Amino acid sequence: MILYSVQCSHGHVFDEWFSNSADYDAKAAAGEICCPECQDRQISKAIMAPSVGKSAAAEPPRCPAGGCQGGCAFANNF
Repeated sequence: MILYSVQCSHGHVFDEWFSNSADYDAKAAAGEICCPECQDRQISKAIMAPSVGKSAAAEPPRCPAGGCQGGCAFANNF
């Protein structure tokens, strides 16, 4: 499923779910998408920001291979 922000020819913007991009194309061409505010069927995709997921948090730094030798700069970070 894919969520598109779409708008009618009167500028009303609303969200609609589609199976894929081809599903949107077919429904828009057939006039099957209707504006919930004014019932206009002249629909186009609206400009929208992509949904970007957050990356995993970075691992905290590790102590040097030989150990900290008593003065660990990383110890106070946890």
